[in-house]
Amino acid sequence: MKPTMLNAGARLFGPAFRTSPRIFETTSRFRTPIPPIRPQTTFQPISQRSFSKSSFSSQSRPFVRPRSPKQRLQQPAQRRWAYYYRFDGGGPQGGGRKTRFEYLIYKWKTSKPFRIGVYTVGGGGLAFYVSNLEEVPVSGRKRFNCIGEGTEEEGGRQMYDQVLRDFRNQLLPSWDSRSRQVQRVLNRLVPASGLQNVKWEVHVIDNPGERNAFVLPGGKVFVFSGILQITRTDSGLAAVLGHEIAHNVAHHAAERMSRGFVLFGASVVLASILGVDANISSTLLNFIFMLPHSRTQETEADYIGLLMMAKACYDPSEAMGVWERMGEAEQRTGGAPPQFLSTHPSSHNRRDKIREWLPEAEMEKERSNCGPTNEFSMGWNKTFGDQSWFW
Repeated sequence: MKPTMLNAGARLFGPAFRTSPRIFETTSRFRTPIPPIRPQTTFQPISQRSFSKSSFSSQSRPFVRPRSPKQRLQQPAQRRWAYYYRFDGGGPQGGGRKTRFEYLIYKWKTSKPFRIGVYTVGGGGLAFYVSNLEEVPVSGRKRFNCIGEGTEEEGGRQMYDQVLRDFRNQLLPSWDSRSRQVQRVLNRLVPASGLQNVKWEVHVIDNPGERNAFVLPGGKVFVFSGILQITRTDSGLAAVLGHEIAHNVAHHAAERMSRGFVLFGASVVLASILGVDANISSTLLNFIFMLPHSRTQETEADYIGLLMMAKACYDPSEAMGVWERMGEAEQRTGGAPPQFLSTHPSSHNRRDKIREWLPEAEMEKERSNCGPTNEFSMGWNKTFGDQSWFW
């Protein structure tokens, strides 16, 4: 009988020895019979193998005990998807492991079909982008917009229902003096906006601590009562409402959705090339592109709204006072975040921009023949008081 060292190896190394193809020949010291072990691999049965003592040398391949499931859970998983492996042990330049970016460069240099595919996808995307360029009303800025007005208004209706559910217990009645003031100012701004065909609805939310207002696509106006402490007069309120209506005039909501689609695709491609998490690439692109673009839209809405309130015969210089008071209120409550981290320009920057646009706004007011209109409005209010129900 010729026993092998399998029994001793199993005691020393456990399962790693039994699954290893290296089986060693025994010496005369091992006389204990070895129970038969069912082979766990597709190799030849032990009885049909030939062994040599040279395989037991110190230069032989060391045995490594496999990790247990608990060890595999404790050790962090490697991001194998971030690399390209060649089974022959070398990449385009050798070295074994190549990043995905290096692999794409290699494919670009060596594969003509790959280059054709990149040209096709890139050319199609560029043609789609150029075909959806348009000019923003009033300001004349060029922008990409692939969202139609119907889709924009549908999104506005969904958001409108959500806002009503969130603030249903804080909505002021239409006969409240604050609601009547908002309605009165809106009625003068709408003809100057060119959106007379929109079904406008006014809602004032009783929240003195919130200094905000917004207009959803489709003419749904929401004003928090806290902003009325900043606006103070009808002209100040016209500056705020003109700004919010200007977002609808310029279709900024549709532009944001269009830009979001482009940046989402760009973040996926960037994450695939660089081998980083998609959230990291999305955050980076948002900081580089989305935040500056949002500030551009806000500045554009300030410009359009200033001309709108001047055309509606409101005093455009009141807009400067609004942003001065807004800046003071922000300082009292801890200050606003840095501009480069915000979706809006700082209050003092907005005030300075409005100062630059005031001559143009005054000319717009003169072209609208506001002198007689203002005199009639002042005489009407002096005689009959605040008849907001008439408007």
